[in-house]
Amino acid sequence: MTHPLPGRRLSRAAIGVLAAVTLTGIASMPSAAFAAEPDLGIGTQAPITGVQPGSGFDAPFSVLNKGTEEIGKVWVTYSVTSGLAAADSYGNCTYTTYPSHDEEPERDVAVCAIDQPLKPGVVYVPEKPIGLEAQDDALYDNVFMAVEAVEPSGFDGTAPEPVPGTGAPLKLVEKAPATEDDLARHAEGYTYTDVTADNTADFALSGARLKGKVGDKVTASVKFVNDGPAWVFREPGHGAVAVDVRIPPGTSVVKAHGFCSPVTETRYSCGTSQSWVHPAGGETYPFVLKIDKVVEGATGKISFSGKDRPFDTNADNDTAEIVINAGTGTTGGSSTGGSSTGGSSTGGSSTEGSSTGGTATSGGSSSGGSDTGTTSGGSASTSGGSTSGGAGPQSAGGNLAATGSDSTLTMAGAAAAALVAGGGIFYAVRRRAAGAAVGK
Repeated sequence: MTHPLPGRRLSRAAIGVLAAVTLTGIASMPSAAFAAEPDLGIGTQAPITGVQPGSGFDAPFSVLNKGTEEIGKVWVTYSVTSGLAAADSYGNCTYTTYPSHDEEPERDVAVCAIDQPLKPGVVYVPEKPIGLEAQDDALYDNVFMAVEAVEPSGFDGTAPEPVPGTGAPLKLVEKAPATEDDLARHAEGYTYTDVTADNTADFALSGARLKGKVGDKVTASVKFVNDGPAWVFREPGHGAVAVDVRIPPGTSVVKAHGFCSPVTETRYSCGTSQSWVHPAGGETYPFVLKIDKVVEGATGKISFSGKDRPFDTNADNDTAEIVINAGTGTTGGSSTGGSSTGGSSTGGSSTEGSSTGGTATSGGSSSGGSDTGTTSGGSASTSGGSTSGGAGPQSAGGNLAATGSDSTLTMAGAAAAALVAGGGIFYAVRRRAAGAAVGK
């Protein structure tokens, strides 16, 4: 079964970077430079669906010189998210892997120098489409492509040294003179193509069983884990999932995890550090609870909330419990246990990036909502999405900014061109003319 790919939106942080680059470049460029700038476009492609994990598929593209002068050499760049890999190795391309940054996950990147002239007004295509492979963890992935008249300089020096390809060179051939439709389809020098694989990912929850006496403070560790086999990449700026935690009766929250925000005094909504989660990745949410009164077998429910998960076909581990057996003795003490339901008990925190989105006051993406319904959405974190509010081995990767409104896309589109020209193409603007967001 093919699952719908979540829509992508440009982050406010990316807009700020792109706008700054654009304004700086405009201020420093002489007016004559605009007339001499080559005008290249790369054709938008239809989404690719039904890809089988472990199999190969083609990624077609086309290039158009929209200017009036012939261009002697161009550079074509293509990059893929971690569920995909290059199947072909071209001798005129170099290959490297860019680490996750801001709201972008890790990407494999190829930069190809095509040393042949491109006539104005002619559509060019590769001799054969670029070959890609879907990995075992493929699900929601994408291919980014760009064309430039100058050699890209890379992004920020964090990627490994590029490795030259070993096969025949990537070549372009004339297809036909450009039509009005071709001009519209090649409006930009970059494009994204969504790739959806027929795969699943099992999101699982686990809770805890605790004992203590009145007045004791006990720690309940709620865990979310992706049991795979696919990684899941949701909408940038939003968590990979939302977890709804109900506090057991007779207890009160002394301290909640930083990725969790209160909906009511007895209900919390917890998010994730990034908009993606790899197999075996996830989050652990420790809650420090105080036992206020004896309620034997007091149970708090844990469940997923927010966006739909059409890729998760196993409902047996979608809920868990926090169970507290309180006593009135004077010796007391507390102990913790594993899951009270069928959820996974291993969990583990995601290793990428910093927290984003949500209503949590100290980081993480989270979802809000009333006390009587399914929670969803949520506003931006009041501390800019820092991981400092919560435990877990979250590595530094730059704060993820809250997602901006659609009114910012005009500036972002202009800024993207400047950023591409400067070589920072791997984190350029995401535009989605199609592709509904999960849960909408």
